Amino acid sequence: MEAEGLFESVPNFSEGRQSGVIGAMAGAAARHAHVLDVDPDSDHHRVVVSMAARRGRLLEGVMAAVGAAVELIDVRTHEGVHPRVGAADVVPIIPLGQSTLAGARELAREVGERIWTELKVPVHWYGEHRSLADIRAGRAQPDLGGPELHPTAGAVSVGARLTLVAFNVLLPGMDVTQAKVLARSLRESQGGLRGVQALVFQLSGGRVQLSMNLFRVDETPPAAVVAELIRRGIAVGEQELVGLCPAVAAGEFATGSLLEARLAAAAARAGALKCRKRSDEEAAALALRLEREAEGLAALGVDQRELLAGAERAAALVPVLRAANAMDEELEMMLGDAARGIRAAINPATVAVYPERVSALDRRLTSD
Repeated sequence: MEAEGLFESVPNFSEGRQSGVIGAMAGAAARHAHVLDVDPDSDHHRVVVSMAARRGRLLEGVMAAVGAAVELIDVRTHEGVHPRVGAADVVPIIPLGQSTLAGARELAREVGERIWTELKVPVHWYGEHRSLADIRAGRAQPDLGGPELHPTAGAVSVGARLTLVAFNVLLPGMDVTQAKVLARSLRESQGGLRGVQALVFQLSGGRVQLSMNLFRVDETPPAAVVAELIRRGIAVGEQELVGLCPAVAAGEFATGSLLEARLAAAAARAGALKCRKRSDEEAAALALRLEREAEGLAALGVDQRELLAGAERAAALVPVLRAANAMDEELEMMLGDAARGIRAAINPATVAVYPERVSALDRRLTSD
């Protein structure tokens, strides 16, 4: 078993309208893991809860959130444009930092086995040899449990993957039939753009949405997809990020939704909580500053100067939390991964403008 590295999970739950149910699932996760983002969508009737932690704590966070979903969601009465097989529809496990995809697969197996053993919800393994499309189309039986599904919670698909970007674009002036032809032409599986999976949904008010998973963001970030649509003469409407986006793939649509900035913000909030547990005034004042820093980092923009400042701020939190005796190994991993991830998004032109700052940042990251 891989050491207690840092992992992320972004379970997709079949509830995007009832704030009480969404809050219960996110709150259950937050008792164990760091909840980075909660992103509901009423048209899809779906919510993505992003959480991160070391291996053991992430496992408990995922199980708590899935348990709440099984208790509170009845898929028999569910209506939404997004296809689904269950209340806790998809549970991906994603390696962060020095963690590996092999370690994520081990963790995904443990998550799936516990879901079946403890909650009696059948489990599909998806990823390497079976796609979500096959599972949702009924072309695969559950790997654990089944063939009968849970009466109210259906089944759950569990797997491991690398970071991807879920990105939606509205297509004004295009009907669903035309949009489906477009989506097919964009998919990697059909010889389109590398790392693109695409579906089309008819939303309320006659809107047509191109919904994509971009799973090779180093080759095809959202900006490359938008550029290709424009190159084809297609009118591009509102762009929407689902969940969080790694800094290296971010555009304006990702302002306030950077994965690494949210990691740093979560570490700052956790440090503030540690400080608040002490009774002295100095600790209380530091907790307030850390909470404000968490708010600022969570809202970080994507301008190059903001990214540089964000990487510096994440790195600077390490000695601050150490000096306050508010640091632990998990928080140190989160801040290191955050600073390095944002640093990777700083382009050569920015390095040329701010060479001293970047050199100082690189030295700090190397020494830590």
